[in-house]
Amino acid sequence: MQHIAIMKKSWGLLPKILTGEKKSESRWYQNKYSPWDKIKKGDLVYFKNSGEPITIKVEVGRIIQFANLTLPKIKQILEKYGQKDGLGINDIPKFYKLFKSKKYCILVFLKNAKQVKPFNINKKGFGMMSAWLCVENINKIKMN
Repeated sequence: MQHIAIMKKSWGLLPKILTGEKKSESRWYQNKYSPWDKIKKGDLVYFKNSGEPITIKVEVGRIIQFANLTLPKIKQILEKYGQKDGLGINDIPKFYKLFKSKKYCILVFLKNAKQVKPFNINKKGFGMMSAWLCVENINKIKMN
């Protein structure tokens, strides 16, 4: 399985993936959305900022999924894994507020990050607001 992770450009996380400062990608949900139960070790994840082409490819090292989150559990996850996720220690309270109502969290640990020649994708059929896409083969939605 191959995946496309769409990031908020304002968070500035793509450069941190390439430098290795960001060692994991977290997704926080109210319900179980992709990549929940759809991603495994060895899968490839392509990263892009919203509205921009894909520029990075990484391999999945491991996955941790958390369900039935509570406020203490959310705080514990952020404190334990936040810096691996590219968050500064001072950012944790801001993200706690952002995620405090979420019930699910998935951590995708990244390895072998590489810059790729930029390319666009066709998101038709995935929903315009989708921030994580799962595909059998990236070439099926690659545009250039």
